Amino acid sequence: MIFRVLCTAALALPSAAAEISPDDLGTLPQADVIFLGEVHDNPQHHIHQTLAVSAIVPSALVFEMLTAEQAALVPKPLPDQGTLGALLEWDDSGWPDFAMYYPIFAAAPEATVFGAGLPRAAVRAALQDGPAAHFPGDPAQFGLDSALEADDQAAREAHQARAHCDMLPSDLLPGMVQIQRLRDALLAEAALRAHAETGGPVVVITGTEHARRDIGAPAKLARAAPDLASLAIGQFEHAQETPPPHDLWLVTDPHPRPDPCDAFR
Repeated sequence: MIFRVLCTAALALPSAAAEISPDDLGTLPQADVIFLGEVHDNPQHHIHQTLAVSAIVPSALVFEMLTAEQAALVPKPLPDQGTLGALLEWDDSGWPDFAMYYPIFAAAPEATVFGAGLPRAAVRAALQDGPAAHFPGDPAQFGLDSALEADDQAAREAHQARAHCDMLPSDLLPGMVQIQRLRDALLAEAALRAHAETGGPVVVITGTEHARRDIGAPAKLARAAPDLASLAIGQFEHAQETPPPHDLWLVTDPHPRPDPCDAFR
């Protein structure tokens, strides 16, 4: 397959948007920044990310799962899995098993690692003060200085409600949307900084929702740096009835897990 990455009109789906197979991960289109989405606890998604990273040979890796402070601790040469996991205090982070993520690091051992994670204390502060107050760069550059249009805000709140089994109090939903916007902006800012410091290509490891081209981190990056070519890849556990807001996507079997809605009951 041949795909063309659109460098402009980043909020629209490229004409070549398509579902791909794992074999296609070895011949992805070239881009300055590649967003590799995941369902966090699905091991197959991390295998796919590792395949893509091995083929891309990025100069930088950006992880949603790491704060900037944690990323700065990653040494060169890359240590073994146990040593790196302990150094990052991964077991206390709340993210899935490090054994799924370490192969991604190992697939690009010379890459500089950047973190775009939001510490829990910063989440609480941002809920109170607003996302712009806790963004390390220029909030306006990534669209955090302005409120969403009413229809857009309502749609995002409805999405957050569905994602949390329609069991969250409605007064929490605006804050959930704000935090999502902040996380997207942090990913885009880290990707932009990583490209400036290393020359790229940059691979961003993040959840599939954050890899959305319409409202996620790719949209924030396009706003801040419209001349950078980006590629947004999503991974899903069920066939998509309509094309998702990604350039390319893969569909895998669901990972066995308890009903996530049980936590809200």
